[in-house]
Amino acid sequence: MLMIDESKNFVVEKEINYPIDKVFPQFNNLQNFTQWNEFFVNKKGYKLSYYTPYEGQGSSMNYQNMKTKSDYGDVFIRYAHCFTSLKYQLYEGNNTSPYKIDLKFIPNKNSTKIIWYISTPKTSYLGRSLNLISEDYIASTIDKSMRNLSQLLSGKVDKENLLSNIKYDTLMVENQKGMLLLGVNVSSVNKKGDLIKNIELNHGKVFNFVTKDLGKKEDEFGAPVLITDPRGFKNKEVSYYYGLPLSKRVGVSDNNFSFRTISPSDAFVIYYKGKYEGRLKAINQLLDKAKKDSMRNGDLQETFIEAPNSRTEVKIKLSLPVFR
Repeated sequence: MLMIDESKNFVVEKEINYPIDKVFPQFNNLQNFTQWNEFFVNKKGYKLSYYTPYEGQGSSMNYQNMKTKSDYGDVFIRYAHCFTSLKYQLYEGNNTSPYKIDLKFIPNKNSTKIIWYISTPKTSYLGRSLNLISEDYIASTIDKSMRNLSQLLSGKVDKENLLSNIKYDTLMVENQKGMLLLGVNVSSVNKKGDLIKNIELNHGKVFNFVTKDLGKKEDEFGAPVLITDPRGFKNKEVSYYYGLPLSKRVGVSDNNFSFRTISPSDAFVIYYKGKYEGRLKAINQLLDKAKKDSMRNGDLQETFIEAPNSRTEVKIKLSLPVFR
């Protein structure tokens, strides 16, 4: 008779071409962890709940299939040593014996080696045959997860490089690509501070719809864009469209959300950082340049390099499409 161990232990080693300070936070924060870990990426239609503290030792989360209610579990970070090691426990269903996942991080210049030490749950005698397939399954899951993480970090590093090289308050000419946006049409009171609060609120609505209802990961859409009449900021009420760029159309059943296509064009561009109300000077510079060059202009596009936040300075790219 074939005898199967009560539990099984094995080791998986992987290396990723990003430094430890970029890699470790993706493991130490469970909200980050579930964005790229294949075990959770595959769980469409699941509810993920996170509990404080949201990172480091003591953080935890729960997952549950909202249709069947039968597939659920809990993840805990039991130990964390910054940039060095982590210890997770994963409980599936009502199993009182967890998967134990210990991680060791070894930095090497601009790359990081990650060693996964995994112990499967103890099982009953009749259930031990499951351990025959667990190692291949988990090794494959880790392999796919690391590819997901590499793709995610690539986008984050590209964004960081963009931020570090931005020249603010300098008027430039760009040939802008077309975009497909999914978002909302909004009207807002244009009093000081009220407009950015309204934009922040609608950012949350659009972001949650795209990530929760449509199940899109953050590397599947671009930076949010606000579209409005550049001469409308003197009015008591401002109408605007706020959306996230997607690569293609998807089915949308909620009539509160709509698609909008932005055609390619030449544009006058200024990057702005500061109080949201303070961007009006830069917008007028764009309009004055178009008038001086005898060019017609389209609607103003405000690309939020960082998500709109009424409590801090904004970082936005102001683009005014222009035509002969």
